[in-house]
Amino acid sequence: MKTEVIKLEVPADCNLILGQSHFIKTIEDIYEAMVNTAPSSKFGVAFCESSGPCLVRREGNDENLVKAAAQNALRVGAGHCFILLLKNAYPINVLNTIKNVPEICHVYCATANPVEVVVAETELGRGILGVIDGKKSAGIEGTEEVNERKKFLRKIGYKF
Repeated sequence: MKTEVIKLEVPADCNLILGQSHFIKTIEDIYEAMVNTAPSSKFGVAFCESSGPCLVRREGNDENLVKAAAQNALRVGAGHCFILLLKNAYPINVLNTIKNVPEICHVYCATANPVEVVVAETELGRGILGVIDGKKSAGIEGTEEVNERKKFLRKIGYKF
C-alpha cells in the first residue's frame, strides 16, 4: 500500500465540504441541495466516479469553483469522494442538507481551514484514510477565551 498526503487548493474566501458518496447521481443531488438550501451561494462540486469510465463528474453555478473542485477531486482521485467548494454560504448553512442527500455516506470535514487529505492506494484503487484540518490544539480555553468566544458568536449573529 502506498500513502500520499494531498493539499487541497481552495480559492480565496471559500469553504469546503469533503465527503464520500456512493453513486453517480450524487453530483446532481448535491447541486439540487445547494440551490434549494442556499440559493444565493456560489459553488462548485466534483465527484470521483469509482467504476466505469472513472471520471471526475462536476457541477455548480460558478465556473471557477467548478473547475477548482474538479482539479482537487482529480488530484485526490479516491473512489466516490466529493469536494464541494462554496462562497456566500458557510458549511453550517448547508451541512445537514448535504448529509441528508441519500447517496452521502460520510463527511470528512467542513471548513475554511487549509486541508490535507491522507490517501491510500492499493492495486484496487484509492481511498481517503482521513484529513488534516487545521493546526494542533495549543491548550484549553480559560475564562477570558470563553468570554471572547461568546462575544464573537453574538457579533456575527449566530447567537443572540
